[in-house]
Amino acid sequence: MTIPRTSVRVLIADDQMMVRQGLTVLLNAEPDIEVVGQAVDGLDAIAKSADLAPDVVLMDIRMPGVGGIDATRRITGPADATVKVLVLTTFDLDEYVYEALRAGASGFLLKDASAAELAQAVRVVAAGDALLAPNITKRLIAEFSRMTAAPRTQLRDRVGDLTERETEVLSLVAQGLSNAEIAASLVVAEQTVKTHVGRILVKLGLRDRTQVAVFAYETGLVRPTGY
Repeated sequence: MTIPRTSVRVLIADDQMMVRQGLTVLLNAEPDIEVVGQAVDGLDAIAKSADLAPDVVLMDIRMPGVGGIDATRRITGPADATVKVLVLTTFDLDEYVYEALRAGASGFLLKDASAAELAQAVRVVAAGDALLAPNITKRLIAEFSRMTAAPRTQLRDRVGDLTERETEVLSLVAQGLSNAEIAASLVVAEQTVKTHVGRILVKLGLRDRTQVAVFAYETGLVRPTGY
């Protein structure tokens, strides 16, 4: 009989030993989170991710050698990859963070986050059912998509594969709304929203809600506000 896994398994990748050890202590204090390993750079993170099969990699973006963006791309790239990447950064409006999201990261966290915020972020990313800190993530995606020259036409063409309702749900997901909030907005059951989100991910070949948001901004389906 197989015993179901109850803890979220985390790999911490950061080139600073004190950061790795500090994060390890904070996360291991949580009853439902277990740090299974530490990596000193991106290459080490790739190897240990394959060896240890964590649920979440807590990834520093800026590391010597193979950095966090390339490591994220190589960890999440395979079609059968199940590992989620949560990137760590010092500044919330960091172009490297946006590139990490495009590379496959499920969200990001500021390094000055509290222990409670860190633990909750790991849980959210592991669950894969919500954007991490939507008020911040949405602003970052909007800012850097605004800096692109124009919506990417080849991506825009893929929107045609969606139904009208799925397109509407995609737009609301990109605006940072949860399934419950989308259900209330559209006056439908939350399970119906979950079904729509699942179909959107399959049709567009996307991994999670964060990639849905990136897709929506890059195609111009959702426009940054305030510009």
